[in-house]
Amino acid sequence: MSQIGAPTHDPIPIGSISQAPFVRLPDPGTLFASRAKRLRALAPGHGLGAYLSFLADLSEVQHAIQDGLPAVELPTPDALVRAHEHAMPPIDRGRFTGDAAYDATWTRLLAAAEDIAMPEAARAALTRVREADAARQAGMVADVLADAVAVEAMAEHVFTAAALQVHFARLAAGLDAARLVAVGDGVCPCCGGPPVSSVVVGWIGAHGARFCACSLCGTLWNMVRITCTVCGSNKSIAYQEVEGSGGTVKAETCDACHAYVKVMHQTKDPSLDPVADDIASLALDLLVREAGYRRGAVNPFLLGY
Repeated sequence: MSQIGAPTHDPIPIGSISQAPFVRLPDPGTLFASRAKRLRALAPGHGLGAYLSFLADLSEVQHAIQDGLPAVELPTPDALVRAHEHAMPPIDRGRFTGDAAYDATWTRLLAAAEDIAMPEAARAALTRVREADAARQAGMVADVLADAVAVEAMAEHVFTAAALQVHFARLAAGLDAARLVAVGDGVCPCCGGPPVSSVVVGWIGAHGARFCACSLCGTLWNMVRITCTVCGSNKSIAYQEVEGSGGTVKAETCDACHAYVKVMHQTKDPSLDPVADDIASLALDLLVREAGYRRGAVNPFLLGY
């Protein structure tokens, strides 16, 4: 790995950054299909190839089950006003309870996942999830939303996380981006979730801007570059990468809080996906952690790292 401990920064092309929007809401109709395509492209020859292929299949399931799902129940107008006035995320993941839309999502996803090729251990986990009683199902949902899943229970919670991603992406997509405000460092303005990574985008009107990507609902929100997405510090920021990686995926390390979150340069490779490439760059996590930094991002498919 290069640059460990070196206080160097990514160059910012002067004049290339326009006034970027604060938020880009997810498009559930394309989000998971695009992710599946990226996962499938990353899998051949990769040390995690089998897992990436499994997640590609699961992402395709996330995409396929959406047709005909019940409409999601968005926050009431009064709740949206309160969230805006008090700088709170309008979708309160801490108070989430299942409804008809989520129950249908859960049921469809588990049924469709039966057709995915997976190791016996994963299939046994899927069976345990399908056979879980209501209390256990609710407990798994609460664990995922609290980012508090035990490593030994990761396999079961992968399927729960996949269902929640679909549901929360649909919720976020129904919000008004113009009414969303910043709610805190490293906090999704839609659902209050942590980032899975951040991306430097090449969009027209936002070229070179950096956006954090929510690990749950898929919302992208603008974050000033060379600023720690965990604590907000702009001091002692450095960028680390695996030698020979081409600089497309880097770890932004912060010596103020000793955390790191990855930065993915879609300006160099537009196909980069915040979730897929986070998993595929696990080697970078291992090296940065050896240097004494803790992971400040959450990926429901990388629990335990």
